[in-house]
Amino acid sequence: MATKHDQIIQYIMDLEIGSSISVRKIAQELSVSEGTAYRAIKDAENREYVRTFPRAGTIRVEKAEKRSIERLTFAEVAAMVDGTVLGGSNGLNKSLARFVIGAMTPDAMVKYLSSSSLLIVGNREEAFRLALEHDCAVLITGGFGCSDEIRDLADRKSLPVISSTYDTFTIAAMINKAISERMIKKEILLVEDIMIQEPRYLHTEDPISEWRKLLKESGHSRFPVVNESGHVVGILTPKDVPEASDGPIRQFMTHNPIMVTKKTTIAYAAHMMIWEGIELLPVIEGGALVGVISRQDVIKAMQHMKNQPQVGETLEDLVLANFGSKRLDKRMRFSGRVAPILLSHMGTASWSAMTMLMSTVGILTLKSFRQSDIAVDTFTVYFIRPVQMEDMLDIDVEPVEEGRSCNKVEISVYHEKELIAKGMLAAKAMRK
Repeated sequence: MATKHDQIIQYIMDLEIGSSISVRKIAQELSVSEGTAYRAIKDAENREYVRTFPRAGTIRVEKAEKRSIERLTFAEVAAMVDGTVLGGSNGLNKSLARFVIGAMTPDAMVKYLSSSSLLIVGNREEAFRLALEHDCAVLITGGFGCSDEIRDLADRKSLPVISSTYDTFTIAAMINKAISERMIKKEILLVEDIMIQEPRYLHTEDPISEWRKLLKESGHSRFPVVNESGHVVGILTPKDVPEASDGPIRQFMTHNPIMVTKKTTIAYAAHMMIWEGIELLPVIEGGALVGVISRQDVIKAMQHMKNQPQVGETLEDLVLANFGSKRLDKRMRFSGRVAPILLSHMGTASWSAMTMLMSTVGILTLKSFRQSDIAVDTFTVYFIRPVQMEDMLDIDVEPVEEGRSCNKVEISVYHEKELIAKGMLAAKAMRK
């Protein structure tokens, strides 16, 4: 029999898209406590069946299929600019393709308006109407409102009309920054991209013979263990099972295994596997098993990521922007100048920026020599002299220990052949 929690989830899934949801209403409709209703709504939000929008409340939305990560939704834009949704809340989950600044006459504006666009404009009622008629959402700057006619039109079209107190320039800058951040994330793989769906698993009360049977059938030796509710409670590996042993699996399994969700990044999963020596990670959603990932899958994914172009600029990209590199026998040399982005408020190179610069070149060197991805273990750094803006730096990175798993490099920073800083970086190699 379904629990009250499951009944509420099903009730929410049966609601029409765009329906408003409240804790009190669900508690009354299904005769449950408000605490139970609240927890179920939060679970539904995690499963992407509902979303909570500022000043619009919690709304039933269509669960979006995996979409291009650089696309923003109107709901995300509304939250970003601390906006108030005046109308068209049913369309908040739609994606934003581009935005248009309404700094022109209505006649000139028409040719720039299109579906999935967002018009950013001040208190110009005629422009609001024109945008909605061309299937374009509206963001009103300066904190202005709109007429009831515009609200009704937005509701009919399911196109959001959002009001924000920020000015047009600030809003455009905020959206541009958000799009740039999405572009950085574009090629970052998540567990859901590589996980094995509908994996083979065992129950706590299954005999050990069932594990041996699965081992022969699948060729795999590691399986997650679930309880009667389908929740992951353990994992069974060959190390856990003594020879010629028998009995229920719960007596032998490793309890409380490390688990990940579908939204966990591959990089994080890889680090967990390396540090803990794990070969298999269960993937859960709401505690229930939805997939598994193996170390081999993760390594392949990391190799794929390495070959992908990076569209946006990360902090590491900015720090390295003014540095070039060359290979010198058994070491790498990075040369470049101290750009303004590396400076502290005192006008000298920031120690935190220098630390990032040194660790980044150390990681790049290890990747170059080992031809594999690595996970940083420790990094020790000493600063000897300050560095000024526009100073030319030479950074020598030399491997000092190359083991099968543990690797160390020595990092030396020079200005005009004078030692500025010294560091030692240790890392573990990611192996299949």
